[in-house]
Amino acid sequence: MSDLITPELVTLDQNLGTERSEVIRHLVQQVVSAGRATGFDGLYSDAMARESKTATGVPGGIAIPHCRSSAVTKATLAMARIQPPVDWGAKDGPADIVFFIAAPEGADQEHLQLLSKLARSLIKKNFTSALRTAASPQEIVELVDGALGLGPVPESQSGGTASGAANQAPVTGATAAGAGNAGAETASGSPEGAHAAGAPASEPTADNGDTGAAGDGGGTHHLVAVTACPTGIAHTYMAADSLAAVAAERGIDLQVETQGSAGSTPLDPSVIRNAEAVIFATDVDVRDKGRFAGLPVVAGPVKRGIDEPGVMIDEALAAAKDPNARRVAGGGGGGEERDPQSSGGGEGFGGQLKRALLTGVSYMIPFVAGGGLLIALGFLLGGYELSLSNDDGDLTGDIILDGGTLFNPGDQGLLTYLGAVFWKIGNLSLGFLVPALAGYIAYALADRPGIAPGFTAGAVALFMDAGFLGGLVGGLLAGYVARWVGSWSVPSWLRGLMPVVIIPLISSLIASGLMILVLGGPIAALTQALNDWLYGLGGVTAIVLGIILGLMMGSDLGGPINKVAYAFAVAGLGEGSFENQAPWQIMAAVMAAGMVPPLGMALATVVDKQQFTMALRENGKAAWLLGAAFISEGAIPFAAADPFRVIPSCMVGGAVAGAICMGTGVTSQAPHGGIFVFFAIGNILMFIVAILAGMVASGLIYVALKRWTAPKRVEEPVIA
Repeated sequence: MSDLITPELVTLDQNLGTERSEVIRHLVQQVVSAGRATGFDGLYSDAMARESKTATGVPGGIAIPHCRSSAVTKATLAMARIQPPVDWGAKDGPADIVFFIAAPEGADQEHLQLLSKLARSLIKKNFTSALRTAASPQEIVELVDGALGLGPVPESQSGGTASGAANQAPVTGATAAGAGNAGAETASGSPEGAHAAGAPASEPTADNGDTGAAGDGGGTHHLVAVTACPTGIAHTYMAADSLAAVAAERGIDLQVETQGSAGSTPLDPSVIRNAEAVIFATDVDVRDKGRFAGLPVVAGPVKRGIDEPGVMIDEALAAAKDPNARRVAGGGGGGEERDPQSSGGGEGFGGQLKRALLTGVSYMIPFVAGGGLLIALGFLLGGYELSLSNDDGDLTGDIILDGGTLFNPGDQGLLTYLGAVFWKIGNLSLGFLVPALAGYIAYALADRPGIAPGFTAGAVALFMDAGFLGGLVGGLLAGYVARWVGSWSVPSWLRGLMPVVIIPLISSLIASGLMILVLGGPIAALTQALNDWLYGLGGVTAIVLGIILGLMMGSDLGGPINKVAYAFAVAGLGEGSFENQAPWQIMAAVMAAGMVPPLGMALATVVDKQQFTMALRENGKAAWLLGAAFISEGAIPFAAADPFRVIPSCMVGGAVAGAICMGTGVTSQAPHGGIFVFFAIGNILMFIVAILAGMVASGLIYVALKRWTAPKRVEEPVIA
């Protein structure tokens, strides 16, 4: 018998609400009450954070919310058969069967393999039918144990579980990662023979978008696939099985590599060489993608592999015949992993562009964070004179190189000497801002071959005085050019040179050449005009900008809109000086506004605690510290439970804080840290006033909205 699930973790035929968050709250409480998690808040937050990344509903009226969490002490399944069903994001309608998978951060391989095997069983209709007709929690437990191969398979689902299927005659053509090697792993990562499909061709599968395309008389087709999801517990293996089952029905040789938590056996190189095309059903980067260089590729989210396996296979077969089809770039180009031309679920141009920009910003921030804080510490120790220039143009360089050493700092004194050292290191770090931004934008579009052209284009942007905007344009140019060059069909003997010589050479020449010859001058003029406008901000104009930035920071709590405002502030930080403090003022307004949402929610739980469940009151306690540290995500548990009241409240509070900061000239030389980088804040008193005013506005508005526009929640009893 498995200890993953017990009758106490099963809920049958209850109304658990109409929202996913309500169902997850109930299941999390079951796990906590069973003594398998240390606290409700951490597990619930982790579960909702995972749910916000990708909907966990799958065809057949099934939902599999899941997460890894440090709050979980023992790998656990909690199950609910709910009435009415709840929309979980599946294309075929709401779900009435919900399995919550809670895995510890360091879950052992045995438990992860069992969890993945259960996920694979849930796409088999006779197993789910048995779950729907089970009369008691104990019967549910027996069905699950049978599916996991840890108990007898009940007659009601014999032959339909993952374990039962594994014992049947293998299906020609649908094999797992590493098939052909002795002991190769199945799609679940466990050694159960060479064939991953496991299901006979006659077994019904979930609605998969099958258009009926099969081999067209040219013999057996050979395809390979990789599946991967962020947590690597459920969707990774369900997508693998869905693809393998459809391929088996059509007589197509499809071998799947599952890059999940239960382990991964790489596909045999000979299998990849013989493949006509590759399918990437992934939500994360494919490991060692260069193995597939030159193969036609079809790519999409992992859920597409579950929902539309037939369509993805059709597209792969078509790509194999199309000489102009998108191909995996030499050395692992990343531009193919979301094909904007693919139908039904591929990433469009807008989504691709957003992902690239956010990737660039995320890699750029450490340079800015470290550099900005070091400059602030330098000013604290050595005074503002460190930012001035001398006849040679480098005062701090003279202090460091000519002023002495740590043990003999010279006439300027130890503090000034250390201040110069901190300031210089920070200034050099900020010098990487634009190249890092451009380099990692290009990396997001073209993987490793795009890094060198991107950094080069960013350096050219600095040379042309095109600044942050030049880095954005240069990074995008370099990424798309590198991606295009990487898609070229070249002889096999030339593929090894593509990522290290040919792609960087041609991409750098084209992207950086365009920056110097055509684009650099106009972008530099636009950058100068923007800087002049920021320098001249004052009065009502500055307050309006503060309101706009505050609204953006409170709109999606760490999401794309929030990140755009933050990136705008961070990008300008390096342009700030004591003569031009506008960029520092923008940074202060953004940081204050971003601190408000969690602090406002924390205040609301204190002002009117009866309006909140015990779980949210506990979240409110944690939100005090998260807000003080400028972690807007501290308000996510509240937004997940009540978005239509929380988001407007946070936006108003952020607008108040941003307006006060801009109106009173508050500055911040640090890009992060909240109140803990007080030494880098100018006019610290008004910074605190702005935060408190925004917090009060946000908290009181939310309390009012809860009290007057929604019935009071009745506190749910916690089962000991």
